[in-house]
Amino acid sequence: MNHSVAIIGGGPAGLMAAEVLIQRGVSVDVYDSMPSLGRKFLLAGKSGLNLTHSEPFEKFVSRYGKRRKEIEKWLLDFMPDDLREWARRLGVETFVGTSGRVFPNEMKASPLLRAWLKGLSDAGVIFHLRHRWNGTIRPEGLFKSGDASNQTYGTIEVEFETPDGIKIVNANAVILALGGGSWARLGSDGAWVNWLNQAGVKVEALKPSNCGFDVAWTPIFKEKFDGQPIKSVVLSFGTFHQQGEFIVTKEGVEGSLIYAASAWMRDEISANGKAVMLLDLAPDKTEAQLTEKLSKPRGSRSMASHLEKTVGMKGVKAGLLREFVPKDEFGNSERLAFYIKQLPVPLIATRPLDEAISSAGGVAFEALDDHLMIVKLPGVFCAGEMLDWEAPTGGYLLTACFASGRKAGAGAMKWIEGL
Repeated sequence: MNHSVAIIGGGPAGLMAAEVLIQRGVSVDVYDSMPSLGRKFLLAGKSGLNLTHSEPFEKFVSRYGKRRKEIEKWLLDFMPDDLREWARRLGVETFVGTSGRVFPNEMKASPLLRAWLKGLSDAGVIFHLRHRWNGTIRPEGLFKSGDASNQTYGTIEVEFETPDGIKIVNANAVILALGGGSWARLGSDGAWVNWLNQAGVKVEALKPSNCGFDVAWTPIFKEKFDGQPIKSVVLSFGTFHQQGEFIVTKEGVEGSLIYAASAWMRDEISANGKAVMLLDLAPDKTEAQLTEKLSKPRGSRSMASHLEKTVGMKGVKAGLLREFVPKDEFGNSERLAFYIKQLPVPLIATRPLDEAISSAGGVAFEALDDHLMIVKLPGVFCAGEMLDWEAPTGGYLLTACFASGRKAGAGAMKWIEGL
């Protein structure tokens, strides 16, 4: 009997599940609401597709925080090096950048996606575009009785909205790979949260991950420094300490260093209404060195000129000091040196979910079995960002999405073999 699987979502997780299943002789149909596949994947590669990371595996898996235990099981079956080898088989060579991140030689997502889709299509995967799942899924069709020649084993009924009206699809297993809740215009709008909640599936609320934050800048600072990068600073928040850079926006702050600490700062705002990050604006100097330099006679120089001449503090960094150092302490060399090394910047809110690079929350692992099947919806599996996990940028998000797709594909295979 030729079994079939319907995969809803044509991103990395869904496509990887399709690859696993088509190689096992299963009929695979991939449904996506957008006019083309992999739109968020392509966006991720706009400034260089960061596929994975080259750091030791033990450190790599630590990036998944409280969900390390669950995600490590996926990764042990599809390691970062396996991902690089997989890309190589598609004709895409990779290299390790200076930060340890892994990129395609061409620094683009489109060649990889084109080769992947062609390979899947040639193998027999059928793609259905502009097919939006409307939340209707009926596992009640399992083990229908009737004429043996027409009997359908393990049938799950799914409804899609298409340009030609409602379309009903029957499959032996369904894999949901619908993404999280960020970048709705690319297809991952989180509409599935309510649908699964209504089906009795435990779903943790979606929230922004790898996101920016609002800061109550003064009008002068906002107008003068919007869009400017702040380079070579150390951000500290609790146990988090990392050097890097970020960007000032009219609303607040964003960029790689902010994203790296965003989960902790987001949770602090959620718990207490605000978070305060500490910035070391001069990582190459000690507080004592700064005090000594700032204590030199200023003469007729302005304070701005004194800051620049003595400790090289100018532009947006000097502007930050003006924003957050109390006026009565600005002229005190010791206190100013203290603030340069640990400037408190209050964050008042995360930026909206739709602006975030990714999302946290999603289908709770407690609602799934070890094969990523939803316990309350037999034969229905989940993969990718719609599960309740998060990771920083650096290749960790994509690697786990790929690996989860393989895990869900293998789970669906195991399920239909038992029908």
